[in-house]
Amino acid sequence: MQRDNIRVLVVDDHAVVRHGIRSLLEAQEGMQVVGEAATGREAVEKSKELNPDVVLMDLVMPDIDGVEAIVRIRSAQPQIPILVLTGFGSDDKLFPAIKAGAVGYLLKDTNPRDLVWAVQQAAEGLTTLTPSVARRLLAEFSHEPKSEPLPESLTEREVEVLRHLALGLRNGDIAERLYISDTTVRGHVRSILAKLGLINRTQAALYALREGLASLDDLPS
Repeated sequence: MQRDNIRVLVVDDHAVVRHGIRSLLEAQEGMQVVGEAATGREAVEKSKELNPDVVLMDLVMPDIDGVEAIVRIRSAQPQIPILVLTGFGSDDKLFPAIKAGAVGYLLKDTNPRDLVWAVQQAAEGLTTLTPSVARRLLAEFSHEPKSEPLPESLTEREVEVLRHLALGLRNGDIAERLYISDTTVRGHVRSILAKLGLINRTQAALYALREGLASLDDLPS
């Protein structure tokens, strides 16, 4: 079930883009644009002031760029999911944004329906990587030293949760599949992130894909 009243902060240096995104999101039931920011510094300030459910972040902006804004927002408010929406699909933008803690990465030519879906997913703290983006990220991360097959500190149950988490499933869906409670799933997710030294579910999903615990073919298209 989708969250009600998802409060979004829209960050883009072009007023016409912000206006278009606002019009799209506020036409959706249960979504509200609570603020706009035209620079990275303003995004950080308004995140503190408004405490939105989702920040929709452009990357190329005056003052400080989107990646630095992501770092600063996450440092002060790590609970806020940040979804990138940019006109730049190059790897030199994608990789730093995901490593900084963005939960997803969309281009501005994205279908409006897919943008709405991504905002809804982000509000739930869920992964919003498309298979094409995940492939590029895995290709980049494959150059990094590979970890052991699985850290000994992960329990069998945590491995099961991680495998399902990589598929973009909500806690409730994971709970149903594993016959455990939502609260137990949340605890496992927190433990997985802490043990693996990861920021969010998106990074955990990439870890699981890289380690062969899940397949790109299983990701939603």
